[in-house]
Amino acid sequence: MSKVGKKPILIPESVKIDLNPDDNKLVVKGNKGELTRSFDKRIKIDLSDTEINVRRESEEKEIKMLHGLTRALIANMLKGVTDGFSVRLELHGVGYRATITNGDLVLSLGYTHPKIVKKVEGIEFITPAETIIEVHGIDCELVGMVASKIRSSRNPDPYKGKGVKYSNEILRKKAGKALGKAGA
Repeated sequence: MSKVGKKPILIPESVKIDLNPDDNKLVVKGNKGELTRSFDKRIKIDLSDTEINVRRESEEKEIKMLHGLTRALIANMLKGVTDGFSVRLELHGVGYRATITNGDLVLSLGYTHPKIVKKVEGIEFITPAETIIEVHGIDCELVGMVASKIRSSRNPDPYKGKGVKYSNEILRKKAGKALGKAGA
């Protein structure tokens, strides 16, 4: 049995859960918002008052993979509607800065024009400083995708140390071209 899939998920008191067994659709409501997701019908979701258990009917390889994935997705839904998710990004480079205009994120990253990341429903941008961006939301997958999109607007350069990087990302600076022997 899957080590991740067999762990029960405890339901916080402030969360309401509705499960439609016909299409395996789960609706999770909490103080931060509401999330809805449909799961594969081959995975069974057992709902009680205090916990959720995920089980599988067969030992096929694909269903074994779906077992742990389904449990992790449900746990992320519960965490999202109670606490939320956030990703912190840092801008490194001369003149690199981020501002928020009408909910859109405007990035000055050394290009001739600013890069604009449009406002996404369910995502909030916060800039506590000019060189720090925080992406907040209740959907873990959406927060990660938006943060990845922001990072890809100027990937970190290992030679110059410039670019947009995650705050917990470690960048090892590479040495440039080494000079050859003098006179050779």
